[in-house]
Amino acid sequence: MFLNTLTPKFYVALTGTSSLISGLILIFEWWYFRKYGTSFIEQVSVSHLRPLLGGVDSSSPSNSNTSNGEADSNRQSVSECKVWRNPLNLFRGAEYNRYTWVTGREPLTYYDMNLSAQDHQTFFTCDSDHLRPADAIMQKAWRERNPQARISAAHEALELEDCATAYILLAEEEATTIMEAERLFKQALKAGEGCYRRSQQLQHHGTQYEAQHRRDTNVLVYIKRRLAMCSRKLGRTREAVKMMRDLCVFQLMKEFPLLSMFNIHENLLESLLELQNYADVQAVLAKYDDISLPKSATICYTAALLKARAVSDKFSPEVASRRGLSTAEMNAVEAIHRAVEFNPHVPKYLLEMKSLILPPEHILKRGDSEAIAYAFFHLQHWKRVEGALNLLHCTWEGTFRMIPYPLEKGHLFYPYPICTETADRELLPTVFHEVSVYPKKELPFFILFTAGLCSFTAMLALLTHQFPELMGVFAKAFLSTLFAPLNFIMEKVESILPSSLWHQLTRI
Repeated sequence: MFLNTLTPKFYVALTGTSSLISGLILIFEWWYFRKYGTSFIEQVSVSHLRPLLGGVDSSSPSNSNTSNGEADSNRQSVSECKVWRNPLNLFRGAEYNRYTWVTGREPLTYYDMNLSAQDHQTFFTCDSDHLRPADAIMQKAWRERNPQARISAAHEALELEDCATAYILLAEEEATTIMEAERLFKQALKAGEGCYRRSQQLQHHGTQYEAQHRRDTNVLVYIKRRLAMCSRKLGRTREAVKMMRDLCVFQLMKEFPLLSMFNIHENLLESLLELQNYADVQAVLAKYDDISLPKSATICYTAALLKARAVSDKFSPEVASRRGLSTAEMNAVEAIHRAVEFNPHVPKYLLEMKSLILPPEHILKRGDSEAIAYAFFHLQHWKRVEGALNLLHCTWEGTFRMIPYPLEKGHLFYPYPICTETADRELLPTVFHEVSVYPKKELPFFILFTAGLCSFTAMLALLTHQFPELMGVFAKAFLSTLFAPLNFIMEKVESILPSSLWHQLTRI
């Protein structure tokens, strides 16, 4: 009776409501997947429903007793997901802010700028800053979030004395041209050298003086590195190379761990490539492309560029497929595969398959942020070598055949870390940049399921509205078929059980 009393309008309302609800779920799931890289329903089910249903918690003691090999792999994954300062980061006032003025877009994320603020406090402050009034003001200035408040504090510190860190802040954030930034850095160098000489004489008088000398060393190295970068940007590349070589020697002589964070050799490699001094580039690579030192996209892709340079001008994929690869070509292809395995995001930027943006102030090694930072400065060097991009285009995808499961096992490096996408979304402006993800994620099951459900129910609603009588017949036939097994079971039960017992059960 219930099925016979249902009208076609009921079926239209039912299917239309189902289509609307599943469509809303589909839109939310798609938005959440694009923003966070995972399915909301899957995340909720794994995080909240699985423990309630008796699933094993990943943090339980039973899972804590892993093998030594797994522990080493986990530690390596954590170290590879460490965020590093970009050695070639741009100037805020002269470059990042100019981009904002022209486009109205913010090239830096809050997370990236917050990391820079922490770096500046580590590099430019120490416990003895209260002994010098200008340093005490700058200690507060580095913690300010408002750029204008930081600039005002730097001017206030300079009214008291020549303060190197105050000049640094003004050169980084207030200067609107590279020439103006260079002028301020030269003033900072003069003040910084005086502080360095004084603290050098007192460094053995106690831990307080030793910390002050360490801070003055960091300040001096930072100033000289930025001055070298100014020279490079203003076209005085040979002068920049000389300053960077001196800094590399100074970095090897000093045993301060913070100096290694600057990675000055990557600045040197880029400048030497600009001069096309490939012999010196090879010498620098021989020193820093060591198994005991952390790798970077600059190291791996520069090594690949040098080997590609030897064969790329005469390389032809048709000829190579007929006669096979020569020894030099095989070495070049292996170097490209090594570089692509380390950072698989770089080739799309070098081959201009993906648009570039301004590089962030911090990068994640093996991530999209490092790929952008490398390609932004080194694309011109690949274009300068005839045939290098053609060789890269023909061979880079062959890397993935050697590592079919990159998250589980690598070929020349550790497995690709799974945390890169999350960190890159924090470092890069996702408002106008689509973060590159490796390995490419398939759409979650629930997005496909809700898409199919929405399409199916929408089609049913449309058909029911257009052909109400025919769809009513189909709906009744479908429901009758669906309940047929249940009716069959009920009939069998009625035939087996005595009528009096069945009468009592129905009454209950």
